[in-house]
Amino acid sequence: MPLYDYLCAGCGQRFELLVRASSTPACPHCGSTALDKQVTAPAPPGRSKAIIASNRAAAAREGHFSNFSAAEKAKMGVR
Repeated sequence: MPLYDYLCAGCGQRFELLVRASSTPACPHCGSTALDKQVTAPAPPGRSKAIIASNRAAAAREGHFSNFSAAEKAKMGVR
């Protein structure tokens, strides 16, 4: 189910909604089905600091240190 951004023609509210292919979306504020699908920019994958930190920790647990800088390796005691 894709997540879409909509603008309601009835009340002017902007919102995002998970939509199934077989369903007709409705505004959660006023119930109108007169909606305009909005163009949105996709988020780039894996750019959050939390995701990067968890991936680096998983790599370190598995013994892979190639994605760490020299300073980070020194802090962990890896040569």
